[in-house]
Amino acid sequence: MADQKATLHLPGQEAIELPILSGTAGYDVIDISTLGSHGYFTYDPGFMATASCQSDITYIDGEKGILLYRGYPIDQLAENANYLEVCYLLLYGEAPTAKQYEEFQRLIMRHTMVHEQLSSFFKGYRRDAHPMSVVCGVIAGLSAFYHDPMDITDQSHRETAAHRMIAKLPTIAAMAYKYSIGQPFIYPRNDLSYAGNFLQMMFAIPCEEYKVNPIVERAMDRIFTLHADHEQNASTSTVRLAGSSGANPFACIAAGIASLWGPAHGGANEACLMMLEEIGSVDRIPEFIERAKDKDDPFRLMGFGHRVYKNFDPRATVMRDTCHEVLDDLKIEDPLLDVAMELERIALSDPYFVERKLYPNVDFYSGIVLKAVGIPTSMFTVIFALSRTVGWMSHWNEMMSDPKQKIGRPRQLYTGAAERDFHTHVEK
Repeated sequence: MADQKATLHLPGQEAIELPILSGTAGYDVIDISTLGSHGYFTYDPGFMATASCQSDITYIDGEKGILLYRGYPIDQLAENANYLEVCYLLLYGEAPTAKQYEEFQRLIMRHTMVHEQLSSFFKGYRRDAHPMSVVCGVIAGLSAFYHDPMDITDQSHRETAAHRMIAKLPTIAAMAYKYSIGQPFIYPRNDLSYAGNFLQMMFAIPCEEYKVNPIVERAMDRIFTLHADHEQNASTSTVRLAGSSGANPFACIAAGIASLWGPAHGGANEACLMMLEEIGSVDRIPEFIERAKDKDDPFRLMGFGHRVYKNFDPRATVMRDTCHEVLDDLKIEDPLLDVAMELERIALSDPYFVERKLYPNVDFYSGIVLKAVGIPTSMFTVIFALSRTVGWMSHWNEMMSDPKQKIGRPRQLYTGAAERDFHTHVEK
């Protein structure tokens, strides 16, 4: 893995050799872990060229439009696996056998309920509070209810924590929504699928029977799968950094949710819907297209292109088909959905967008689907957090299992005042 070495020449010192490490895919990396002993550190704002860990969970090649979970292409998983199969794969490294899946599904569904006393937490929030603030706080509060067993050095305890987090996020997310609209909480139904159970907790009411639409159920399952993990992004890195201190997993996930809440990270599909609302109608699209092409105009088309994927977003292809399936099935008349479909047509045919590879991304299509099935924009990032929980727990467990794991402690380039003497100007 470290057959080659890089030679670094430092002022006033003999040349030092740094190992070059190779993974199974992607760029080689230079191991600089011993650089501090020579009196130097590296400077890399945003960690754009720094590998913070060694991982075998997810691989991304943004130039080629590749996303792999444990080596499996995302499109194959979205088409052929359900979300709980993907959860098992991310947690344990291999696709489950039929028997393993049956047992895993039983374990997850056994943990779907939350402590009854937890419902009182919601009453402390205003009804108009953003659901992400509610979910973040409630998840952190789980550690007060599920602290036994909680030995993070014990693999079986970490496994139980992962099962609990995956199972309880849909329940807590749905409770946050129900609280915001003044409806009673709906208990989970373990006879339904993971996605079907979430939908019934979101939309069922005690006085009527609720039937899960299979098209919408499959679409929600795909949204969960497509957002399940995305390598060392900001929220995953936050979970790892918090976990490196030995913090309990509930606190780590709460930290990840707080990071995901940022508009530059998890708020993309919510921002996409806000953009559609700003455009308002199909006849105004040409005006906004021209604004998007004007470099001096601050307006930007949200949901097109991607920071990581420079070619196309491999998740978007799957989500596009799902999006059209949902719209065809529900036959909703909504001017915002008309705007979205016309924007999609333009982005796939206008030379300006095609040449710059500004294709609709997964956030564009998932936002449209969530809007179509009746989920408010304030819940979009909550659903993202729900989906990503298995990825966060997989990375947290991988880090805790690593014998080389240390508490995270980034360095800095200090640019403040040098040491100086203090002289008070206050009369004593």
